[in-house]
Amino acid sequence: MSSNRRPTALIADDEAFLAADLKILVEAAWPELQIIGVCHDGIDALEFIEANRPEVAFLDIRMPGMSGLEVAAQMDYPCQVVFITAYDQYAVQAFEHAAVDYLLKPIDEARLARTIERLRSTVLLRADAAQLEQAATDPAQVGLGTAHSGQVPLRWIRAAVGDEVQLVSVEDVRYFQALDKYTMVVLEAKQLLIRKSIRELLSQLDPGQFWQIHRGSIVNLKFVKTARQDENGHLSLSLLGGEQRLAVSRAFAAKFKQM
Repeated sequence: MSSNRRPTALIADDEAFLAADLKILVEAAWPELQIIGVCHDGIDALEFIEANRPEVAFLDIRMPGMSGLEVAAQMDYPCQVVFITAYDQYAVQAFEHAAVDYLLKPIDEARLARTIERLRSTVLLRADAAQLEQAATDPAQVGLGTAHSGQVPLRWIRAAVGDEVQLVSVEDVRYFQALDKYTMVVLEAKQLLIRKSIRELLSQLDPGQFWQIHRGSIVNLKFVKTARQDENGHLSLSLLGGEQRLAVSRAFAAKFKQM
């Protein structure tokens, strides 16, 4: 992790000797992970999770008090869950609860190693994202002024790419374009999709750097090369390092009269 704090985990299995064996296997596969709790019923597991908020929970599905599925359903934060069970008929239900993985007893060490790699990458990425988001909203850390609304302008964009999350500096964004239920983030060499709307972005971006030019478009002014009006009075922008032109609607054209 980017910080010095080690990630933490809970193991919950009603068979104590199996929980102990799993603890040994997990610690060998991921030495940096701290197993901070071992529980033997679902109620204790949920109480432990609520009190300690571990990043990872290995949950046996069949436990007294509450099943592992019921425990996962009541979690109120994005803990990474791996279900452990001897019964493969629960696989569909497990993944409906957004499980990272589903392991059958007896645990195969090679299979567990693959699960650990998925867990590790997700936990580390979330830790880095949390640090960056904290920096992006803390003027003391990043030396930023406040936006016109009194809030710190958005500095980082998080975009899902397959099973990963990419962090992009808004300084590198050429423009944002609404696309169905998503917004396309256009960079020099690639495009990403995010779930923030144009309206939401506009309220968070620095108004001195990002201008809305259309109902569905926001442009980063540092990439604007020229503004040109055609014979019909339609305004468009050309961007540095590219051939594409962006249309400016009449409602926003006045902003560019002095360019």
